[in-house]
Order: sequence, then structure tokens, then C-alpha cells
Amino acid sequence: MQPIVHLLSVAGSSSQCARCTAMSKRTKEQCGRPALKTSKTQKCQFHGGRGSGPKTPEGRQRVAQAHTVHGRETRQIRQERSQTALRLAQLEDMMHVLGMTTATRSRGRKPSSYWPVKTVADAQRVMVEDVLHRVRGPEDER
Repeated sequence: MQPIVHLLSVAGSSSQCARCTAMSKRTKEQCGRPALKTSKTQKCQFHGGRGSGPKTPEGRQRVAQAHTVHGRETRQIRQERSQTALRLAQLEDMMHVLGMTTATRSRGRKPSSYWPVKTVADAQRVMVEDVLHRVRGPEDER
């Protein structure tokens, strides 16, 4: 849908301003906040009205190389968490295949690069790959 520019009445209808042109992916409705005067794209402060991002190749490279993704979480921390979740999901599958548990399986999204362990041969393959590709621990870094 094409964003529709409306004028909003603000400050008790004493002045009018342009409406933010951002559209919701979920509801397909236009944002209801006033657009910033300084925004070239008629966006509110929550939808990028204050900045246009880096323009030079050096600035774009600097943003791409930034270690912080969100808060204190880095790409490395996210990768380690994904590997741990993958290992736990496959261990749970192996326990079911080998008859070690009859509990219900964990719900939710599976980690990236997950493949289900359905047979004993798959369980053996997971264990061999784990031994061959063991993650280095803190004692190995010395």
C-alpha cells in the first residue's frame, strides 16, 4: 500500500503537522505519530526520522563491522548460544531415539543448522561430529 500523507492536528488543534508515513507490516496501517520537521522521509522519531544512516562506504563498513548487535550481545555470543541450543536439541532427539526418556519434546523454534536425529545411525553421526569438532574451552586458549 502507498503511504498516505495526512495532516494531524496537534497541541489541542492549534497547529497541524505531517503524519509519519511508516506502514505496519502486521496491520498494514500507517503510523499515527507526527512526522519530524527535519525528516526528509516524513518519519517520526521511532521510524527513523532523526537520521538517514551512513552514506560513505567507510561509514557503512564501520556499521557492518560493529560488534554490538543489541545491548551487550555480540555476534560471537549469539553464535555460541545458537551452538549450545543446537547441541541440546540434538541431545534431546538422541534421548528419544535411544529410549532414555518418554517426556514431551521441547517446544519452540529450533536453532539454525538443526537437523532432526531420527535413527540410531543419526545419533552415532552426531556423536562422531561432536568429538571431531569439539569447541575449544578456556583451558585450550592458554
